[in-house]
Amino acid sequence: MEKEELKTLAQNLANPQGEKGIEIGEMMNATNIGMTLESIRTLLIEDDERILEIGHGNAGHVKSLIHLATNLKYTGIDISETMYTEARRINKDFESQADFILYDGMELPFEDGSFDKIFTVNTVYFWKDPAAFLNEIYRVLKDDGTFVLTFAQKDFMEKLPFTAYDFTLYNNSDMEELISKSHFKRMKTSEKEEQIKSKTGDETIQRIYTVLTIKK
Repeated sequence: MEKEELKTLAQNLANPQGEKGIEIGEMMNATNIGMTLESIRTLLIEDDERILEIGHGNAGHVKSLIHLATNLKYTGIDISETMYTEARRINKDFESQADFILYDGMELPFEDGSFDKIFTVNTVYFWKDPAAFLNEIYRVLKDDGTFVLTFAQKDFMEKLPFTAYDFTLYNNSDMEELISKSHFKRMKTSEKEEQIKSKTGDETIQRIYTVLTIKK
């Protein structure tokens, strides 16, 4: 891919827009589904819980999440108007349990202690002020709640040409240092590997990623 194509891909991975954004959203759902489902499993979702996902994308996975327990309430939040619209369209049959909200990427528009479980997959690379945003997540999480943060390892991400454009990459020690700057106190690290199709072509690549289980 040419430099400008890589820049456009990077921009749409951060904030999908328009027809290209819809296409990127479908591709992200397909390539990230393993990481997403692993994150959801790690949450250990129970009946009657309120779940927040930060950066829901097209939310093609929400149907499987809602059926994990009874009386769940899912909220997805995203900076992309295109993904907000797509997520609502794809999940129109679940309006009573799933709602979607647009936001500015910095402040979470919820009251303190609103959610039992919070998760986010492959968004941390784009956070403008990571420590401050972690504290926003801390604020809206219940005292006994669980936050799962999932990201692909820096060593893997550096090999992808589009990450040269406005991605901040992390390895486990970088992330431990970042979490230590926030109000969160406890963290468990789990490393995973999977085979995925590359975002820039049809080749299959081995992705190494980390699932962090974070508590107050």
